[in-house]
Amino acid sequence: MFLEIKLKKGLKMKWNKKFNYPPSTRSLVMGQRHYEIGTDKLPSVTTILSHTQSEEKKASLANWQQKVGKNKADSIRDQAAERGTIMHRVLEGYLTGHRHANLSDLGQQAGVMARNIWETDLRDNLNEIWGTEVTVYYPGLYAGQTDLVGVYDGKASIVDFKQTNRPKRREWIDDYFLQLAAYGMAHNHVYGTAIQSGVILMCSAENVFQRFFVTPSEYQVLQWRWLKRVDLYYKNKESGVRDQGNL
Repeated sequence: MFLEIKLKKGLKMKWNKKFNYPPSTRSLVMGQRHYEIGTDKLPSVTTILSHTQSEEKKASLANWQQKVGKNKADSIRDQAAERGTIMHRVLEGYLTGHRHANLSDLGQQAGVMARNIWETDLRDNLNEIWGTEVTVYYPGLYAGQTDLVGVYDGKASIVDFKQTNRPKRREWIDDYFLQLAAYGMAHNHVYGTAIQSGVILMCSAENVFQRFFVTPSEYQVLQWRWLKRVDLYYKNKESGVRDQGNL
């Protein structure tokens, strides 16, 4: 099924609903986010990443929270999460033709950020949309939701939208790249695709746009590193179950 969205300069973006993406429900299992797909409850990609963080990263987050105070840290996280949710809704509106408006101060800020991503990059580089807010899963291992699957700049790709309080360096967002690898691996396994590219389109609260690519050669390394995190997650989970049984 194709739906064409007319863009500036005579360009056209095509919807191609070539895959039957499954419905899913999110739930908590022992405080961890899981996706219910059919009869399976699979840990989310972000759950696996958060529970396999390095000690260095854990310490860094703890130091930041101690520096600003727990209440302030919670407020910053909550505001960023809400701003990101609104920004995603606005971007999906650009893609589907169902515009989303939020007139709160935070909503207007998120709308400006979404428009920056759209006008600076997405409307000219996205060739084909296979799905938005797509739930992907690797049977028996994990599941997650990616913002967009389709053809970007002529290549089958996973595309994720990110908001940030301030611009990021590439080395600071390693987990975002692992997310792309996880989603691509799951999509390839279930649907027989050959996705080997990914892109992160990011905008800061100060309205600074950034784009980060993942090339096919990088994708291979990221997938290997992602599988190591998955293996660590299940080893830790199994160890925890054994420890509880010995109490």
